[in-house]
Amino acid sequence: MDIRQLEYFSEVAKNLSFTKAATTLHVSQPSISKAIQNLEGELGVPLFYRSPKQLELTDAGKAVLINAKHVLEAFHNLSSELTDMMDLKKGEIRIGIPPIIGAAFFSTLISHFKESYPLVDLILTEVGTKKIREGVDDGSLDIGLVCSIPVQSENFHVITLLDDPLMLVAHSENPLSSKPFVHYKDLEEESFILYRKDFSLHDKIIETCTKHGYYPSVVCETSQKDFIIEMVSAKLGIALLPSKIAMNITEQHLVSIPFKQPEINLELGMIWKKNKYLSFAVREFIELSRNKLAL
Repeated sequence: MDIRQLEYFSEVAKNLSFTKAATTLHVSQPSISKAIQNLEGELGVPLFYRSPKQLELTDAGKAVLINAKHVLEAFHNLSSELTDMMDLKKGEIRIGIPPIIGAAFFSTLISHFKESYPLVDLILTEVGTKKIREGVDDGSLDIGLVCSIPVQSENFHVITLLDDPLMLVAHSENPLSSKPFVHYKDLEEESFILYRKDFSLHDKIIETCTKHGYYPSVVCETSQKDFIIEMVSAKLGIALLPSKIAMNITEQHLVSIPFKQPEINLELGMIWKKNKYLSFAVREFIELSRNKLAL
């Protein structure tokens, strides 16, 4: 048994597909199949139920997967620590960023970090908060920016970076645009343009509207802030965006209006996994974020 066999097995178990695992790992499917067959031979048990239409883990496979994750995590921690000892200036940091924030919010911080560590690669991935949590938890991301900060978490360390109330963004021809402020009840007859369901603000907006006696009429869901703004500009509906975004919209036909009672805030936090070795580069990035951005 070797690390390569466990990596191949874990990736197949994650995707329940030899083809997807081969694509992710950039190796041939026969190589993965052979490695897993050898692993099953060494252990003396089948790890997968195989059929033409479906691949499933056996009970033995589930037990092996749990332990394989611990072994792989320990191995990667060792590799990262040895890399730090050999060269403290090189490495990479994999960061998950929600599209509602985008890289622009992070640009100054990234610039400061790159000045000090020009050889460290920052790999930014734009996905929703739920996907970011999953990525940090499974190790595919080192750090995540999340829009729903856990009060307590057994899995993550958390620092708070931003607490920003939502504002209404509407076209200037919308009757609401003349109001100095609005209530959530005022939006009952409006068409909403929302972030997708894998964004935490989606659920918060639905819950708040429901609390005020109506379910919002959603005409579009997207992952892109700029597309939301374009839809509002085309008079297809209204949007609720964080004030730091809403107040910087330059389209002349759009108006940003505060809520009388700002019941929903965009809470932005940075998370990283507990009990995981953090490379020198990741530790330095967290410390810079703490000093420059944390509330």
